[in-house]
Amino acid sequence: MPLVVGNTPLVRIDQPFTGDPRGFWAKLEGFNPGGIKDRPALHMVRRARERGDLADGARIVESTSGTLGLGLALAGIAYGHPVTLVSDPGMEPLMLRLLRAYGAEVHTVDEPCAEGGWQEARRRAVGSILRDHPGAYCPDQYHNPDNVAAYAPMAHELLEQTDGIDILVCSVGTGGHSAGLSSVLREHLPDLRVIGVDAIGSTIFGQSPRPRLMRGLGSSIYPRNVAYPTFDEVHWVAPAEAVWACRRLASTSYASGGWSVGAVGLVAGWAARTHPAGTRIVAIFPDGPQRYFDTVYNDEFCRRHGLLGAAPDLHPARIDDPGEREVTSWTRCTTVVDPTRSRAARIP
Repeated sequence: MPLVVGNTPLVRIDQPFTGDPRGFWAKLEGFNPGGIKDRPALHMVRRARERGDLADGARIVESTSGTLGLGLALAGIAYGHPVTLVSDPGMEPLMLRLLRAYGAEVHTVDEPCAEGGWQEARRRAVGSILRDHPGAYCPDQYHNPDNVAAYAPMAHELLEQTDGIDILVCSVGTGGHSAGLSSVLREHLPDLRVIGVDAIGSTIFGQSPRPRLMRGLGSSIYPRNVAYPTFDEVHWVAPAEAVWACRRLASTSYASGGWSVGAVGLVAGWAARTHPAGTRIVAIFPDGPQRYFDTVYNDEFCRRHGLLGAAPDLHPARIDDPGEREVTSWTRCTTVVDPTRSRAARIP
């Protein structure tokens, strides 16, 4: 694996959410060349090569909203594979140009599927491309256990960088980093609590599917990599709340990023305010701000989508069960549900 991936820094954050000593530590995965998904992209490709699933020079084909695409472009260069990526019209123009500059072919689907939305449409397009390229390999980030295993080194980095962790705050999309980090960390920290951060409109934790503006967290399908029993609670965050947090993080700490960073920062700040001083909280910031100059940090885009306005409430709303009602703003729930099962998994 290229030495430029991994060993990312931790930074202490209090403002704008709280004041010392009630801050949290942010793991800045934006210091990787493409973000947090450089880790699983390189690991999935390396393991596929070791198993013989990916022959020398064979094509890699995958669905992506952006960040994994950057990682796969890096893996393609590192291991000598052409890369074909499938995205949708929501991909930022900067990301599209970057991926092509890094040598990837990018296909864009035209319409979402009635069930599964844009993600399912992208996955079907991937299947079509695979049929046209015998010998091509799809990492299938949503269901590939190598995605989860890729985060073991990152967990050990956190153990070395901290004197312990009481609460881990992670965004949830494919489920890879929340599952991979928590499984390793709990071997050393059995009392670790894990807070999952999802997007409103996402189906992952039992809400009904709705159109989603935010990219990088949430899902319209049910990734098998999501480890539901690992979560002590889940928070859903709305786009305007994530934008507020992103911009406030940028202006107060110079450590910011995109949708996932804003949502995770908002929830980690709440955890710091509501838990005793000295509680050791680590939040995973999956990327940096650069690719979001046309969305999160673009006033015109934000006004068009109604994302500029007052700060979020200091505390989220609360529901007792994910199916209680449709959430439209920051909301938390301590009943964690696997919607692919008929029985709710309740976490005490």
